[in-house]
Amino acid sequence: MVSVHPSLRGAFERPLLPRVEALLEREQFGEALRDLALRLVAMHDIAPRIVRYTANLQKWLLTQAILTLCFEHKIDGTRPGLTAAKLVDFFVASNVASRNTAVAHLAEMRSYKLLLDAEWAGDKRLRPLIVSETAENLIREWFDGHLKSLDRLDGGRRHHLSMAEPSLLFFAHPRATRRLFAEPGWCSPPESVASFVRTESGSNILHDLIARLPKGELPQGRITIGPLRISEITSRYIISNSHAQRVFSRARDLAVVGWQRPGNRGDLWVSSQLVSDYRRWQAVKFAALEEAFDWAVARTI
Repeated sequence: MVSVHPSLRGAFERPLLPRVEALLEREQFGEALRDLALRLVAMHDIAPRIVRYTANLQKWLLTQAILTLCFEHKIDGTRPGLTAAKLVDFFVASNVASRNTAVAHLAEMRSYKLLLDAEWAGDKRLRPLIVSETAENLIREWFDGHLKSLDRLDGGRRHHLSMAEPSLLFFAHPRATRRLFAEPGWCSPPESVASFVRTESGSNILHDLIARLPKGELPQGRITIGPLRISEITSRYIISNSHAQRVFSRARDLAVVGWQRPGNRGDLWVSSQLVSDYRRWQAVKFAALEEAFDWAVARTI
């Protein structure tokens, strides 16, 4: 796990578990997750080359860490900006990614103009990076989508507040990210979830399956989600057929997905265990965002 930033030490004394359990107890939480999954898939369809930077858990953590360092500097100029060295420091004592992986991820985001050089009068080798307008718009869409889901659960006004005070993103996002880095419930998901999100584009595939769930109360055991061909997955998420086959093979070995007929034919089903594990895993993220947003509102509005 990553060390908590000094400015936040003591801030996470209250565990997230009560918030997680409260979310899971809400009758509409499953529907809210299904709707969010639909939005996440739609975001991918609009910008697949960009959204792939969060297409598995490791990439998600790397990208959120990059955004965190940028946003922390944006709201407090005394905080260090984003450089390769600072990103590596973020992962000290972490098993999330190696130094080379972190630096390569940073370089790739820069090459796609998601990160830009900041104005800098010092040593060019130490020049910090800033988030491009395109990247900021996408993370804001992601952030606001989660706020809408939370509002749906309790009739809150989080999204309205975010629209009225855009800087809330810059305060809440880093806090939620650093919290999630310290939460085993997020970084070490259940095996059923991990079989997807630990692989390339696996998070996208899992969101896609959740988005296909039928509305209403779901049965125990196998839940039919309709016909789905491997070729649809490979085309949509720009992955090879062999990779997609491996992803589903691992999940099938865990008995969490399968087709009704041999040869991956007929309707696809997902297990209620996978849905339950996904909901608990996502509840950890929602709880962190909820707490961080409350914290940000209390300090900025």
